[in-house]
Amino acid sequence: MVTVGELLKNERVKRQLTLDDVEKKTKIRRKYLEAIENNDWTIFHSKTYIYGVISNYGRLFSLEKENLIAVFRREYEQKETVQFKKRVGKNYLTPEAQKIVRRSVFILSCLITLYFGYQLYLFFSPPSVEILSPTKSVFTREDKIELVGKAPNESVINVNGRQIFSDKENIFKTYVPLTEKNNPVTIEVIGANGKKTIIKKVFIKK
Repeated sequence: MVTVGELLKNERVKRQLTLDDVEKKTKIRRKYLEAIENNDWTIFHSKTYIYGVISNYGRLFSLEKENLIAVFRREYEQKETVQFKKRVGKNYLTPEAQKIVRRSVFILSCLITLYFGYQLYLFFSPPSVEILSPTKSVFTREDKIELVGKAPNESVINVNGRQIFSDKENIFKTYVPLTEKNNPVTIEVIGANGKKTIIKKVFIKK
């Protein structure tokens, strides 16, 4: 009866690959590849590790994972004489693969930290307010001007003490009368976090 180790070794030899070649392609250390080919299960922590090595090794040759695992189970799963190592740990991976894993974990940790840091920054920051129009501050013939701005969602907006409501695109509009030479306007926006932004402008009528 052909063992799973012999199946994998035969495929490797057929493709004229060395164990070093397989190690580079699968990122599995050579000693574990040799153990699989020699049907030596004593260096593994558990059958789970064996399943992983067999699956990755077989994938290199496009072999069905289920078939390989079935061969392994038929031969060894019912045997209680196989003594597994207590730990395999990082030795399961090649040094190159370990570096990739550590680098990936580090990058992921940094991204998570930056994301939550940015969310905290937004939470504790006053709301951002953008005045879209008018773009000038001096007028000659107008008796009133339309003030258009944009504020974050759920903000409370007051213009010269009068509350203004924004639309579904967070745009607010109101008219400002130009009754004096200098017409001051105070725009107060209170965000959902309770922080406040105040913008003061003076529109001049000549």
